[in-house]
Amino acid sequence: MRPMLATPTDREPPGEGWVHEVKWDGVRVLVDARDGAVRMTSRNDNPVTAAWPDLSEPPLGDLDLLVDGEVIALNDRGIPDFRVLQHRMHVRKASEASRLAERIPATLMVFDLLRLDGDDLTGRPLEERRALLEGLGLEQSTWQVPASYDDGRMLWEATRQQGLEGIVSKRLSSRYRFDVRTKDWLKRAHRHRGTFLVGGWRPQVGTTDRLAAVLVGEPTAGGLMYRGRVGSGITGATARRLQDLLHPLRTRQSPFADEVPRVDAVGTTWVEPVVVVDVDTHGLGYDRLRQPSFQGVRSDLTPEDLT
Repeated sequence: MRPMLATPTDREPPGEGWVHEVKWDGVRVLVDARDGAVRMTSRNDNPVTAAWPDLSEPPLGDLDLLVDGEVIALNDRGIPDFRVLQHRMHVRKASEASRLAERIPATLMVFDLLRLDGDDLTGRPLEERRALLEGLGLEQSTWQVPASYDDGRMLWEATRQQGLEGIVSKRLSSRYRFDVRTKDWLKRAHRHRGTFLVGGWRPQVGTTDRLAAVLVGEPTAGGLMYRGRVGSGITGATARRLQDLLHPLRTRQSPFADEVPRVDAVGTTWVEPVVVVDVDTHGLGYDRLRQPSFQGVRSDLTPEDLT
């Protein structure tokens, strides 16, 4: 099963009949709890339970549940930050996952209840599902139910001032539909973050084998179009992880459908464009990313998700 997705918007929906929530900068998961055990799957229906040992104990014992939520961790400013999760989300070795859980504690923000005691709730309106969710008593656990608000404009301004990612607006009468991008859920983000495919990497100056930047592109009907070189945010462990991912993907030719500027192409190692990454940029609507900053590898997405 894959979760229901929100449609991007540039304004909060007007009128009554909507509820508004914080848009969390984390990792989306479906969590199936039954018989005292938990199974967590990613947005692409891949098992990820091993990465989150601090969230895999069912907080309500043997109660049968299926919930939709977001795994978050806080940065040094106390703000949910996807980058903080980078060192945890790819780990599958139990000992390493436990060690990281102590150093980088995570919280599961549960925003929807899809099954309760064997009863399928997906056909019920969000307003009913939300009331049942709030009545479960998750307050004293690593699973939390985030607040919801009637005033979308107020929440938009508040999240902007607090440095949060944005808001999600949901129609109170909406049913839950797996693997559907719906206009009953609308998302609006403050930061200009895009998701791209890596088509090549460049080494640090004076070296030939130490990754310092990646070349990224956007899939279009005309092929993979070059959007720019991203070096900011790629240091240390991030650079090593990227290099490990990209090394077996080397190719002889550029995967970009358009011409890469010589200043970016010279010295670049081309790769098959299958690694998905998030990049923050200043401004939208430009052919090239402006002051881009690398945010992380999106192992929960595939190239097909970007098409």
